[in-house]
Amino acid sequence: MRRLMICAGESSGELYGALLSREIKKRWDDVEIIGIGGSRMKEEGVTLIAPILGAFGIAELIRHLQGLKDSFRKAKEALITHRPQVLVLIDYPDFNIALAKRAKSLGIPILYYVSPQVWAWRPQRARKIASLVNKVAVLFPFEVEIYRNTGVPVEFVGHPIAETIDVSETKEELKQRLGLNPHIPVISLLLGSRPSEIKRHTPILKEVASMIHKEMPEFQIVIPLAPETNLTEKVPPYITVLSGVTKEAIACSEVSATASGTVTLEAALLGTPMVVFYKLSPLTFFLGKLLVRVNFISLPNILSGKEVVVELIQKRANAENIFSEIKRILMDKGYREEMILNLSRIKEIIGERTASVRVASMVGELAGWENTNDS
Repeated sequence: MRRLMICAGESSGELYGALLSREIKKRWDDVEIIGIGGSRMKEEGVTLIAPILGAFGIAELIRHLQGLKDSFRKAKEALITHRPQVLVLIDYPDFNIALAKRAKSLGIPILYYVSPQVWAWRPQRARKIASLVNKVAVLFPFEVEIYRNTGVPVEFVGHPIAETIDVSETKEELKQRLGLNPHIPVISLLLGSRPSEIKRHTPILKEVASMIHKEMPEFQIVIPLAPETNLTEKVPPYITVLSGVTKEAIACSEVSATASGTVTLEAALLGTPMVVFYKLSPLTFFLGKLLVRVNFISLPNILSGKEVVVELIQKRANAENIFSEIKRILMDKGYREEMILNLSRIKEIIGERTASVRVASMVGELAGWENTNDS
């Protein structure tokens, strides 16, 4: 019997795991897929051995340490019990690199899909990963060169988020589907997908929403939540909270204020102007400044190589600054149009909508499933 194991540590990686699982099942309907993930992977037929935890930052890592230990123990046991023909690792480097060591000792082929951001920090991990895995699939063209000198086979496959950007409805139709007034413009506020992000960003965006409500009452305000996430505090009635429809909420928005993360790429591909913000715990931010070597934190800016959207980090990530940038995007026509033009070019950078298709082929090649009906 064909067996595959996929390990994703947080919400965005779990989505990529779900998309890959769907493509795998299309090709080999007899495959048994187990892994670490969430509801989307489960819906695609994955048997979950542990849930995603998404711990990020020093303080949050300490709080989730026991959960991480339990998940790692279950993952190691699954490698021995189920003996998957391939292990697919999705980002989540510290956990997955440790799991790769165990899988390699058992002779299980390993595909690292969605490489950790070694171009941003801890670049030495590229060689560590290369010493453990059979192949690396990267989402951005510039990542290929990082691995090329390590000796591991590496391939740029495009970004799986591109596969999800299939909105064909008008803004009015989307608003109606989401239970919003189809005739009133929308501003969306995105907190992030990790529990720590939601907790830290909610007070800021509640204040932003209050400013919008007072100064621009002609707008509807929505907070779209990622799957399996919840608000940590109540919000006033003029904010509409939506769940599991982030893409649709962004697509029908005139502007988004979004926590830095994969959702910024989603907004870029949808052509929605945005302001990006992010706050970390003081300790994590201090350590990050010492370790991270990037000029930008948001994917639209990183991929463009310039500031396409404004980034507000730490002390600058306050309600006044976010609201000011929202107003500028809405009121300065030339500024807005230039941003939309720059965002449109990102589609060319990340390539066609074929990441899951190509990665499924890689899995088949590593497992020996391609061009055979043997199980």
